[in-house]
Order: sequence, then C-alpha cells, then structure tokens
Amino acid sequence: MNDKPDENQGGLDESLQREINEALGGGSIEELYGESDLPMPSATPLDGQGEVRPDQVRRGRVIDVDSRAALVDLGGKDQGLVPLEQFEEEPAVGDELELMVIRYNRSDDLWVLSREGAVERTSWDSLHEGQIVEAFVEKTNKGGLEVKFSGIGAFMPVSQISLYRVEDPEEFVGSKLRCQVVEADRHDKRVIVSARAVMELEAQQKREKLLAELAEGDEREGVVRQVMPFGAFVDLGGIDGLVHVSQMSHERVEDPADFVKPGQTVQVKVLKMDAETGRISLGMKQVQPDPWDNVENKYPTGLAVAGQITRLENFGAFCRLEPGLEGLIPISEISWTQRLRHPSDVLAVGQEVQVAVLKVEPERRRISLSFKQAQANPWAGASLRYESQSEYPGLVSRITEFGAFVELEPGVEALAHISELSDGQIRRVEDVVQIDQTVRVRVLSVDEQARRISVTMKGVSQDSESSAAAADVPTPAKKKRKKSLRGGLD
Repeated sequence: MNDKPDENQGGLDESLQREINEALGGGSIEELYGESDLPMPSATPLDGQGEVRPDQVRRGRVIDVDSRAALVDLGGKDQGLVPLEQFEEEPAVGDELELMVIRYNRSDDLWVLSREGAVERTSWDSLHEGQIVEAFVEKTNKGGLEVKFSGIGAFMPVSQISLYRVEDPEEFVGSKLRCQVVEADRHDKRVIVSARAVMELEAQQKREKLLAELAEGDEREGVVRQVMPFGAFVDLGGIDGLVHVSQMSHERVEDPADFVKPGQTVQVKVLKMDAETGRISLGMKQVQPDPWDNVENKYPTGLAVAGQITRLENFGAFCRLEPGLEGLIPISEISWTQRLRHPSDVLAVGQEVQVAVLKVEPERRRISLSFKQAQANPWAGASLRYESQSEYPGLVSRITEFGAFVELEPGVEALAHISELSDGQIRRVEDVVQIDQTVRVRVLSVDEQARRISVTMKGVSQDSESSAAAADVPTPAKKKRKKSLRGGLD
C-alpha cells in the first residue's frame, strides 16, 4: 500500500530509515514472521456470484457450529469450515463473516477457510499511515520489536519504543502498545510502527491543554526534570517551566544542585508565561513562608542573637540569622580594639557569632548588626578608671604627624599631641617615641561618650622599661598587647 504519508509524519527521517534497514537486513516484515508473499484479493459478495478459489476473501454465513469448527455457506453450493480456535467468542448460526479461502478438501467436498487470514487481508485494505493501532509485542530482534495487530506483522525500531532510552527491549515482550503506523507499504508488505509517536502526540495534546488552563499566579506541583547552573527545569505534567536560581529560595542559592535533585517533587508558582515562545517562568520561594514577615517584632533593636557569617566584603560581613534572612555587620561594628583592613582580620565564613541588632528596615529588607556591641565595651567606665592628672603606663600603638596614640588597655587609646611629648621643641614625633615603646603619660581629659582621652608626657618621668622598649627590646607590656591583639584575631 503506497498511500501518501500523513502530512504530520512527513515520511521517515534518514536516521530512522537507516535503523530500520539495519534491523531488517534488507528483508521484509513478512520474512521476519516466516510468511509468503500472498496476493491481496478483495472480498467477494455473498450472493454466490463468482467462482470460489484459493487466496480469495469471501463473505459467508454460519449455518452450523460443532465442537471443532463452524460450517459456513459461501453462496451457491459452496461451503467451508473454519476452526473455532480462531475465534475469541464462538460464532452463532446466522453470523456473517469475512474469511480467507485456503484450499479445497475433495474428501469432504468443503473449502478450508481461515478467519485469521481474512482479518489480515481486510486490515491491509483499510491500513494507512498515521493510523493509531494497538499492537501485541511477540518478540525482539537485534533492532527492535516484532509486533502484530489485526493479524498484520509489523516492526518497531528500538528508538520508537519510548520517549526515553530503552536498555532492555525484552521487557516489552508479551505486552500491548498503542502505536502509530509511520510506514505502510502494501507491495513490499512492510509496516513500521512507533509507540513513541503516540506518546509524543499525547504529550503535545496534554501540553496544549495545560497551556490553555495555566495562568500567571497559579500554584502547581511539579517534578524536577533537569538541574542546570542557572536553575532547574520542572515538569508541570506535560510542559516544562524554569525556576531560575534567584527564585528557588529566600536564602542565597549558590548551586541549584545543592538545593534540588532530578525526580524531586516541588511546589511552584507560575510567575510569567510567554505565549509566543511557550516559555514559563516559575518560582519556588513564592510558595514558601517569607522570613521577612513580622521581622521587626522578631528582631527588635538591641536584641542579642546568634548568627552565622556567610560572606565577607570590604565594607563588612553578612550574617545569616535564619534561612533567607541576612543582616550586614559594617566593618566599623566588628571590633572595639582593632582598626581593621578587612573583616577577615577578625571573622571567617561559616563562623558562629553573637551579634546585636542595630536597625531593622523591613521595607528595604535590610538589617544592620553589630558584632562588637555584643561584646564588652572597653570604653564603658573609662572616665572612672582614668582620672584627670593621674599617671598611667601605656604602649605607643600608632604615630602620626600630629602626635602619638598610646594604648592604655586593649581597645582604649589616648592621644599625646606632638606638643605634649616633650618639654623641649621637637620636629618629628619619631624623635621622641617609637611604635611599641612603653611610656608613662598623665591624663589631661576624658570624653567617654566620644571615646577620647588626651594625655601628656611633659613632666612625667620615664622609667627603664620605656628605655628598653625604645631600644626595641620586648617588654611585658609589649607581650601583653600582642597577646591581646592575637586574641582579637582568634
């Protein structure tokens, strides 16, 4: 049968044609089943006109039924027998059948008839490409499956069994598959069928139906089909949508593969649909509780709370208070005792910390935090510890053009202006003191709120310890200061 291929099929593509030829080895479907190339006659009317002959399809009427066969009137004086084993249900007297004439049995004066052969020939008459049939899988061969429907033998290439790769075609033997006839050549008795084509057709119909029903804002359940660096494709039941990495969670997702896995069932929300391209944008975080809801009540100003450092930037450190909720610790709020070049001088990613809430801005989704204010403030009570005109030892921590900073204790520095370093006139601060030198100073004023202490070295006698420090000899005061600095970094 050389009918024109269905327009939707467009014939077999070259790769499929090669696959079929390799599987058949140049032979026909009938050769796979061991059948001969019989002529294909049309049915003859029941009125008896026309001579009965072998290989002919005749219409007959059942006139008797016994335990083994049905006696059929073929018209005129011609009668024949058809075995009951060829019927799924026993025929009744009066039923009209289309049967293949096999041969004439002279001893019985009856024609030998076959219902199976007749069904095959009449099916050929109505068979066409694009037709949907239900085929029984009889066995496998090197290239696919040998199937049969309505008595017609057909071949299904392994690539046409399923939408997905089939590792073991043997598992389909004995089952029935809905297939589409993709080639039907009556002359060469060649029929090629595809279960995959039916699956694709059903998937397309399901896709069109789903697209018609789907709307932005809908919440759906889907299955993760594929995970990529930029997000995950989720099957909504016949159509895929993309969940971009930024829409997966309220918390930062660096690698989607750490968050979802193929085959995982997820809840999603339809964010956007493009009717022209068919693209669907989905979100997962939109169906999850928003951690920013009621955040100002959960984290009031001044609250001390535990967190984890997630990122370090030049301007500060990000601290996660709970999944999806991060706050910023400005670099100025990291340490009371150190002037930091970078947050990594004190903090590390993954470090568990205690922080204090400084400010909450729900509308901007921002929280300001302080690491140092969750620690003891060394300036608290400084005006009581350092009385005016009293002398105290200290360590020169920094030198500038206008003076020297002297650390009285970790986190508390005092400034000795260049004019307060010596009774005599000096040109450079370094001419009098060096960094890490131990000196004695007298307190001039204390501004605890502004965290400022002014000191002088005029009229203050320097002991031998300060001389040793100036000579760059390690002193107990130096060791204490270095130890405290190391403690701040630990």
